[in-house]
Amino acid sequence: MKNTAMFWVAATTLVLISLTIMAAMNFPFNWVFYVTVLGQIMLVYMVFRVLTDNYTTDKTFKDFYEDCPLKGEIN
Repeated sequence: MKNTAMFWVAATTLVLISLTIMAAMNFPFNWVFYVTVLGQIMLVYMVFRVLTDNYTTDKTFKDFYEDCPLKGEIN
């Protein structure tokens, strides 16, 4: 499966947003607690997956940000 790190980022984000909604809607405590524990486990695993992802790029700090060009590069 290609780019599974991004899957974990999206899945963890969805679980934690759902948790926030559940807490705001006064779901039963045990549901909120178990989803909190699940979210914490997913968060740790997501960080591990992102940091150990085999991602390479040819960009350097000289390239700066692609969405914000340097003043000398503006046409």
